[in-house]
Amino acid sequence: AVSASVRMMRIFQAGRPVLAGVDTDSTYCYLLSLEDHRDADTWGVRLLEAQAQGFQPEATIADAGKGIRAGQALAMPEVPCRGDVFHALQAVQSLATFLENRAYGTIGVTANLERKKARLQWRGQPLRGVAVKLGHANREEARAVALADDVALLLVWLREDVLSLAGPDHATRRELFDFIVAELQARESLCSHRLGPVVRALTNQRDDLLAFAAGLDRDLEVLAAEFQVATETARDVLRVEQLAPEDPLRWRREVTLRSQLGNRYFPLNVAIAEVAGQTVRASSLVENLNSRLRNYFFLRRHLGPDYLALLQFFLNHRRFLRSERPERTGKSPAELLNGSPHPHWLELLGYDRFARS
Repeated sequence: AVSASVRMMRIFQAGRPVLAGVDTDSTYCYLLSLEDHRDADTWGVRLLEAQAQGFQPEATIADAGKGIRAGQALAMPEVPCRGDVFHALQAVQSLATFLENRAYGTIGVTANLERKKARLQWRGQPLRGVAVKLGHANREEARAVALADDVALLLVWLREDVLSLAGPDHATRRELFDFIVAELQARESLCSHRLGPVVRALTNQRDDLLAFAAGLDRDLEVLAAEFQVATETARDVLRVEQLAPEDPLRWRREVTLRSQLGNRYFPLNVAIAEVAGQTVRASSLVENLNSRLRNYFFLRRHLGPDYLALLQFFLNHRRFLRSERPERTGKSPAELLNGSPHPHWLELLGYDRFARS
């Protein structure tokens, strides 16, 4: 399974970073370490310690933090570190939101000047000063609205075509990614302080962000050979699988594929759904862990390694009461990881559970 190893910082008042890692299949938290630094040496040491305990991931997923990536390169140079799609899309989304708000602001300025001009006209007063300002405001509004619309459209393409699970092949995604970055860069002068950092971040992270697509291509090629279909046909099945059940387009496409594949459609669909479930693009599990940890950190503002170790033990051995994935219900992350049952987490700590007589 792919393991997501992502930094978490500033999650309690002391300001010290907590390094954390979660296995994507079992949700087992294999690292929860309070540190003084989050640099390459610290990450490298902690990953080496995890390796000594059997940590052997096929790949990891992390954001663009230099410390974690440099640390993994030192400790596990043969393991690829994929880019976290969530943070990349979040950066572009923040940019789009900022530009949209700025565009609305220019619309408000233009509307105020038009009302002022109307009042002056009604009073028969000179309009020269207001007319000049209104002309300038109209030009600023047009530029701001056009820029906001363009970036919003580029964001949709990036999210739904380039970085989506059901998309084109890896080579096509790279071309589309480069096109989007080039379009953003061409507009950088219109809002350099917000567009510049996003352009640089996307440029530097392209290969890491699209690494999942290369693996997905290989998996689809294997399934296509196994079921004796074209790779693009397998990709079409994946596209249908990712459409919402209430989407009418899903059923029209599925009918076409069923007539084309016959009795091969159902087993191919099941196999592709399994591949889709195992293709990880984001560090969502660590973000989820982060949100859960904040509740504990709020109650105890000053934490030490002992408390974190106990908290990690609890999270790994507490069984899921419910889950969107049925195979997790009634099992703990530790049981999902090693396939073996264990007693209640309180009993593992040496306590006797209360039971009514």
